[in-house]
Amino acid sequence: MEKYVIKGGNVLEGEVSIAGAKNAALGILAAAVMTDEECIIENVPYVEDTKTLLRAIETIGAKVKYIDNHTVSICGGTIRTGEDVCVDDEYIRKIRASYYLLGALLGKYNYAQVALPGGCDIGLRPIDQHIKGFEALGAKVEIVNGGKVVAKADQLIGNHIYLDVVTVGATINIMMAAVLAEGKTTIENAAKEPHIVDVANFLNSMGANIKGAGTDVIRIRGVQKLRGTEYSIIPDQIEAGTFMTMAAATKGNVLIKNVIPKHLEAISSKLNEIGARVIEYDDAVRVMADGRFKATQIKTLPYPGFPTDMQPQMAVTLALSQGTSVITESIFENRFKYVSELSRMGARIKVEGNSAVITGVDGYTGANLVAPDLRAGAALVIAALAAEGFSTIDDIKYILRGYEDFDGKIRGLGGQIEVVDDERDVQKFKLRVG
Repeated sequence: MEKYVIKGGNVLEGEVSIAGAKNAALGILAAAVMTDEECIIENVPYVEDTKTLLRAIETIGAKVKYIDNHTVSICGGTIRTGEDVCVDDEYIRKIRASYYLLGALLGKYNYAQVALPGGCDIGLRPIDQHIKGFEALGAKVEIVNGGKVVAKADQLIGNHIYLDVVTVGATINIMMAAVLAEGKTTIENAAKEPHIVDVANFLNSMGANIKGAGTDVIRIRGVQKLRGTEYSIIPDQIEAGTFMTMAAATKGNVLIKNVIPKHLEAISSKLNEIGARVIEYDDAVRVMADGRFKATQIKTLPYPGFPTDMQPQMAVTLALSQGTSVITESIFENRFKYVSELSRMGARIKVEGNSAVITGVDGYTGANLVAPDLRAGAALVIAALAAEGFSTIDDIKYILRGYEDFDGKIRGLGGQIEVVDDERDVQKFKLRVG
């Protein structure tokens, strides 16, 4: 089984280019099936989650073609419909975003059958708000046959929908279903993340009528049909943030290109606050750091607050600070599973309820680690790069779900990291790098 082997202690320097936003891509790829015409989507991240979703889209009859690694053509005109067609295979249950096909297919055909989603085990992520939205539009929703969601309607009719909690997935799913519903739909308490704006912009480029994306009230006027389009996905806010914290934790100097600095403000603010230096350009940020960091407090919140997907990476950085920091996790209740792994490297972190109390240490030492989920896995890579000595990280399949050419980009900055299959390869790496 593949793993990373890393020799830490190198200062990371240079330039890195950020891929398209995974979370935006998953919504956009699903939405592309809502027209019978061809959609060409650029800046698609070449990661396991997007490849898995595209395989699922193919299984129901859509035509999918990679024009190159980052450009995909999708034509939904050949999709098979009917009660015997279910988005369900060995892959689709592995990713959370499979549920976006519910909204897309329900909107287009008034019928959808999709396997219950999987993804990282970072806590309960119920789909009750998705169901509430679909039912408000006139659909009947059932969970049948050991975990398949079936949604069907005679006709979808626009409605006023108030989400009980701010949820990205439900906001996108309801938005997709509503664009082909009759009349007006209003989604209140909508999520405001950049990828919601990107999905809305993509749908509008197909002929939808969506206003207010990026605010907490989204207004949709249903249209008769959608058309083909060409569209380029926004840069990945979380990949950018991961490299920002990596630069800081390794006391580096890294120019992170192909970003939207506005999307990174919560991360930039905290890095500046603890003593790193972040310089913003039009489409890039530079992160520099030296010396010990100052402690701070962080609470994860929906956008524009500090993103939960950056919490583990920031914890790794704060564990190298001077003093005591506190991170409060308000989104997912199971997001501190990396703490036990980080403690093996010398970190001093105590989890109390939904908060982690972090007492700074002078440095990390290498260890054999296991990635518990996608973002925690990336955080352990950062810790290993900042540590003295060698580390290995198992279960990198989680990391590959969301980061494109992660090890290659790190090597481009001077980091010593390699993907290996077994202990013999680990020993070869150690002999080679000394």
